[in-house]
Amino acid sequence: MQKVVIAVLLMMGLLHADELKKVSFEEYLLHFDYKERENMKIKTPDMLVLIEEGKAILVDVRFREEFEVWHMNFAKNIPLNELPKRLNELPKDKLIITACPHNDRSNLARLFLVQNGYNAKYLNDGLLKVADFLRGDNAKEFLEEYQASKEKQ
Repeated sequence: MQKVVIAVLLMMGLLHADELKKVSFEEYLLHFDYKERENMKIKTPDMLVLIEEGKAILVDVRFREEFEVWHMNFAKNIPLNELPKRLNELPKDKLIITACPHNDRSNLARLFLVQNGYNAKYLNDGLLKVADFLRGDNAKEFLEEYQASKEKQ
């Protein structure tokens, strides 16, 4: 049921993706409420479902050296300090999920993306939780479903 609700909400957002507009920081703060507080973050299982379905992109905002040492093979690395110059690499018709080990940099990246008209969330439980979650059978199952979704596209 949760997957259906997420899919419906995402589809509603995608239908209006071309209507996304830049928002000033002041305007963002003036409209910040409990709903936005909830909508700004996403947990590992929900993120993995959206990535499997091709509805979201995971952007790892760690420095290149951190990414080279270890990373998720389904993540795109755009370090936080390069994000302003590399916005053109991100589609506006998909949910952008920003991630780092905890969530400090990813939260900054998400706010920057939202201010620039992107539908974005930050990974609330961080990349360390994803690494812990994707062990053993979970890794195998995710990889199989992810590869199947890539073949459909």
